[in-house]
Amino acid sequence: MSRQIHVGNVPVGGGAPVTIQSMTNTRTDDVAATVEQILRLEAAGCEIIRCAVPDLAAAKAVGAIRERIHIPLVVDIHFDYKLALEAAAAGADAVRINPGNIGGEDRVKAVAAACRARNIPIRIGVNGGSLEKELLAKYGGPTPEALVESAFGHIRLLNRYDFDDICVSLKTSSVPNTIAAYRQMAAQSDYPLHVGLTEAGTPRMGVLKSAVGIGGLLALGIGDTIRVSLSADPVEEVYAARDILKVVGLRREGAELVSCPTCGRTKIDLIGLAEEVEERLKTVDKPITVAVMGCVVNGPGEARSADVGIAGGDGEGLLFRRGEIVKKVPQSQLVDELFRLIDQI
Repeated sequence: MSRQIHVGNVPVGGGAPVTIQSMTNTRTDDVAATVEQILRLEAAGCEIIRCAVPDLAAAKAVGAIRERIHIPLVVDIHFDYKLALEAAAAGADAVRINPGNIGGEDRVKAVAAACRARNIPIRIGVNGGSLEKELLAKYGGPTPEALVESAFGHIRLLNRYDFDDICVSLKTSSVPNTIAAYRQMAAQSDYPLHVGLTEAGTPRMGVLKSAVGIGGLLALGIGDTIRVSLSADPVEEVYAARDILKVVGLRREGAELVSCPTCGRTKIDLIGLAEEVEERLKTVDKPITVAVMGCVVNGPGEARSADVGIAGGDGEGLLFRRGEIVKKVPQSQLVDELFRLIDQI
């Protein structure tokens, strides 16, 4: 088990539930726009938010943003260590720095001192695209071994300055390399791990890559907090992260849909029914499993583990509960009858 740190009032690691993170894409110095986006992310289920701090105006905005949101705020710092000092003083809950571009040891020492004074953890954000040149030369590229060595080098540097309130991430855009790096890191240390892929892509491939990479690591017991990185509205990152946690079995929240892939026996618009049910389930908070099956012959049996479900026939279908048939209804009424049954649970 990893050790535990606290990002604001949120525990990370040490057996705490895996938390969901995202990152704003507004200008951080636009306080109103940034707060509005964070509040939307909170409503979607985001539990830790990160903001880019590229300049002094952004650093100075941290305090005003923090006062108007309800989840911890992590500042993302590149190149200029003074921005980390400013943001920490303004009220940031954690600082993310990249060991490949923060600068010399004196700068790291200053950031460590500022964070230690305020009990602010530091995430060492190792990224395949900005590794130290000597490591790239040593390993011939951003290999898993290079990522891990970079992380440990920066851990030692922070430890030298009496700082050990650390979380680590080792991100690349390659699923195999990312998985390998996190597995090596987890085998060699107990620091909590922020898990994700960088530049994962647009929602279709980005969610797929993240589900394989993040989900695979979580299934191995590796990972304490996650971010799904997408070229999309950050709210989509949160929805994807919630789905990954549910599929991996780490959360039981809201409704889960199971549906069959259809076959030659299917005589109803199963795809349309499944999509309609999925959309309406977004407002259902009950931790239930709902099945949409295409065949009345074996649908209820195959979906016996579902709490409720429907199985289609020819212009009509069956409504069932835990594998037991409740009644037969016309196809046009199937979905409405299903949700009436859900309301009774």
